[in-house]
Amino acid sequence: MSMPFYVAPEQMMKDRAEYAQKGISRGRALIGLAYDGGIAIVAENPSRSLHKVSEIYDRIAFAGVGKYNEFDQLRVAGVRHADTKGFAYSRADVDARSLANLYAQYLGQVFTHEMKPLEVEILVVELGVDAESDQLYHIAYEGTITDEESYAVIGGEAGEIRDRMESLWKAGMSLAEALRSARSALAGPDRELVPDELEVAVLARDDDRRAFRRIRGQELDSLLSGDSRRQPKATRQGGKASPAPATRARD
Repeated sequence: MSMPFYVAPEQMMKDRAEYAQKGISRGRALIGLAYDGGIAIVAENPSRSLHKVSEIYDRIAFAGVGKYNEFDQLRVAGVRHADTKGFAYSRADVDARSLANLYAQYLGQVFTHEMKPLEVEILVVELGVDAESDQLYHIAYEGTITDEESYAVIGGEAGEIRDRMESLWKAGMSLAEALRSARSALAGPDRELVPDELEVAVLARDDDRRAFRRIRGQELDSLLSGDSRRQPKATRQGGKASPAPATRARD
């Protein structure tokens, strides 16, 4: 009977980390950042239907990079957890910190005990009653959780994008300024991202209980071009966000 090869635990953890990092680095990055009216999430994502950014609960949003099917499973699990907790207790008991802790525990468990780690990084954000109470949690592939302030960057080339974002960031930015800064940080000095290559969503403090809405079409074009004269706002019907009128069909 052949004997299995022995691999030192340190080498096994290193191999798993390299495997996960390689998969994540192939994914396009995203930025979550605070602006004067809430929190914006800007992702480089040309797909019209495979969203990186989604709503989890009333004032909580989820964003993921890496392997789509893996972080989408985490998104679905987060929605189910939030709905169950809100129904069993109260809606006020559902918060981003407890959800981020659950994600961190699960990712850490998979990284330590499973053969293959999840090739994902995720961002969980919660809109507070004021800017000081906003929460941004970055959860890495091995379960490390980081409480970010003002902005967070995840995905490929995160270090370089974070450096660019640091030079562009300033407190009290308007939504248009925040989106343009995030686009510049994602694109870098050698290229330009057009609106069709971006997925943008916000948690807006001036909206009703469900603060999440997507920004696309004509509204996104106006914000990125700096034309503040025409910025159609989304309306809400039946408790759900109805997208602003757009000249192009966007999912």
